[in-house]
Amino acid sequence: MTYVEESWNWRGARIREVFLEAADTVAALLAEPAVAVAWGKPGALRDFSVGGLAAHTVWPELALPDLLARPLPEEPVVSLREYYVERVTWLDAGVDGAVNIRIRRGGEATAADGHEVLVGRAREALERLRTALPEAPAVRPVRMPSWGDWSLGLDDFLLTRLMELVVHADDLAYGVGLPAPDFPERVTAPVVDLLARLAVRRHGPVNVVRGLARAERAPGSIAGI
Repeated sequence: MTYVEESWNWRGARIREVFLEAADTVAALLAEPAVAVAWGKPGALRDFSVGGLAAHTVWPELALPDLLARPLPEEPVVSLREYYVERVTWLDAGVDGAVNIRIRRGGEATAADGHEVLVGRAREALERLRTALPEAPAVRPVRMPSWGDWSLGLDDFLLTRLMELVVHADDLAYGVGLPAPDFPERVTAPVVDLLARLAVRRHGPVNVVRGLARAERAPGSIAGI
């Protein structure tokens, strides 16, 4: 399967503003009493407690301020398409894959200090981002320490994190009996676009078209992640 490089770029989305808006909504969800009460209980995702899932959900807010405070990475910038098609290991690893086990353990470790501490950390990080994101250069690479010898452009990185925020906010809310956050279209549109492309990557265009348009011939799933 081949991909047109430009098709992976979300254009005109004001991604930095949209990310901050979504992160603010998720921070409010995190602070809900229902999340605090269920903190140590199983969440909506297998092998994740509510607290571990909450910590994983707000990881973008917690990590990004320090990433932006670091010197510019020297590693080459890869495209969003290359990131998902060739670089990430969790996407095809399965729930019991080593990388996904490590992700869950990281969430649980971050949640270990409790609900109130994580809410405070998320709010502090979000306040830092309100200043850091608008001031970041138009072209600004970002690199996680766990990555290989490559980085992502900031806006592409934000799109990947926006998808995680929207998807896991639904998981978190569902696991504690709350309604999913009502994100506006400017938040959900780039996420739906990205998820559709990831679904095509995994299932092929015919199955995705059938899943969206033909119930009588739809596959069992067109989930992309």
